[in-house]
Amino acid sequence: PSDRVNVAMIGAGGMGAGNATAILSQNLVAAADVDFDRVARQMLDRNGVMRPERAPLKEAYDKTERFTDYRRMLDARKDIEAVVIATPDHHHIHAARMAMERGIHVYVQKPLATTVREARMMLDLARKYPSLVTQMGNQGHSGDDGRRVIELIRGGAIGKVAEVQIWTNRPIWPQGVARPAAQFTPKGLDWQMWLGPAAVDWGYHQDYAHFNWRGWTPFGSGALGDMGAHLMDFPIWALEPGLPTRVETRHTLWGGDTNASDNKRPDELGSFPVATVTHYEFGNAKGGPLSIVWQDGGLMPPTPKGFPATREMLGEGGVLYFGDKGMLIHDTYGEKPTLIGEEANARAASIPQSLPRIAESSRGHEMNWIRAIRGEETISSPFEVAAPLTETMLLGIVALTADQPIEYDGAAGRITNLAGANSLLDRPYRKGWEL
Repeated sequence: PSDRVNVAMIGAGGMGAGNATAILSQNLVAAADVDFDRVARQMLDRNGVMRPERAPLKEAYDKTERFTDYRRMLDARKDIEAVVIATPDHHHIHAARMAMERGIHVYVQKPLATTVREARMMLDLARKYPSLVTQMGNQGHSGDDGRRVIELIRGGAIGKVAEVQIWTNRPIWPQGVARPAAQFTPKGLDWQMWLGPAAVDWGYHQDYAHFNWRGWTPFGSGALGDMGAHLMDFPIWALEPGLPTRVETRHTLWGGDTNASDNKRPDELGSFPVATVTHYEFGNAKGGPLSIVWQDGGLMPPTPKGFPATREMLGEGGVLYFGDKGMLIHDTYGEKPTLIGEEANARAASIPQSLPRIAESSRGHEMNWIRAIRGEETISSPFEVAAPLTETMLLGIVALTADQPIEYDGAAGRITNLAGANSLLDRPYRKGWEL
């Protein structure tokens, strides 16, 4: 029992409930959420009966001290050793910074941040407090299959890689739509706390909360922010390209745009476009220039010549690597890596395992964080890894918002061809939430 970590939850429903379930072996001592009524409803089935698999979580939550405002929780509970942050994206940096400044280990859901500046702040915090164990919630990084992908690419199974194609079926939430009129705020929901640092005064609507915030610019990061932490993770990890040097995003209409003839964005960028194609160029990549193309909204790259009829390019998402000696495809979280090319499998047979495996693979991502806090296992996706990945993802959103190609100096963290676009590397905050 003395080896158990005192953990608090910031965001107890949704993904937070899944994260908490994975670490029920620890001491859950406190929880912060803006709507505990909703958390309670998630424990029930459609008939209002307790879901058996959620009973242990309910029992653990019933023993915690509850807060609406995580700032109060972090100030009040001095026994918290680690915190899971599973809020909408726009709260991540505030909760993580406050926790780390108090000496608390942090697990932050993906994406790590909503702006390039915030991603860099996360990295600075990790370096300022090196004794704290940090983890981003991209569970595929802990998966056995995903780690084998890295070994195969680095081991030369498909030769030199100069192009990668990525796709996803996201968004699966409202996006590319106009901002709706406010609805009555449900009883039990603290909407002002939910808005938190967002510099908008929008009234509640079900298309924002709770799951649907991903598609709205003040709260989420669109499909790229949601799934890039999974899909872009593996090529960035395997190929070590550094930060992109040029990014351009093509897209469908922004939400609220009623003038389709001129394709101009609306004055208020409410919801992200329903589909985008982002072209990343990495001019300083370790193995030579690299191109990564991201497609969302259900768009997919064409089937390449020589692609086997026995392997499907799943519409849900995937990654396809083009090497000069073959190809490799895997699914969204790194699963089912498949080599394509007569010699590729023969080369792969001689490529040894070189990366450590995480206990329970991707299902053990949360406990990997706990074990790393105890000093028992190497952390899987710390901020040193997650922050540059997040910055890369978010530069695609910067290019989308700028609606022009951007050229980026990663060392300086500056856009060099559009001076005004540097303001897009940051965001405004509501009074009292400034960073």
